[in-house]
Amino acid sequence: QVQLVESGGGLVQPGGSLRLSCAASGFTFSSYGLNWYRQAPGKERELVARISVTGSSTNYADSVKGRFTISRDNAKNTVYLQMNSLKPEDTAVYYCNAYRSFSPPYWGQGTQVTVSS
Repeated sequence: QVQLVESGGGLVQPGGSLRLSCAASGFTFSSYGLNWYRQAPGKERELVARISVTGSSTNYADSVKGRFTISRDNAKNTVYLQMNSLKPEDTAVYYCNAYRSFSPPYWGQGTQVTVSS
């Protein structure tokens, strides 16, 4: 059974930091690229960060460049999103996603991040 389970969300003040984790099971984690998406109320889901199978390549949305860092640990089947200098506009539900050519993508259930004073 495929599972992606996000954790680490919560309430944080502007300027603060959070580290999201996404633990995977039920598939060959090391063969999949990984994404973090987010969806704010009333908005479409947007891609925040992407990391390649080996971790050697990463990409970020312009809105988070220099503040967020995506990483993965294939030995632990886990992908992370370190979020620094958080802003109120980062408030959203954050989802991890695993993708591979010619295979259906897998999604987690999401974790809420709220940035507010």
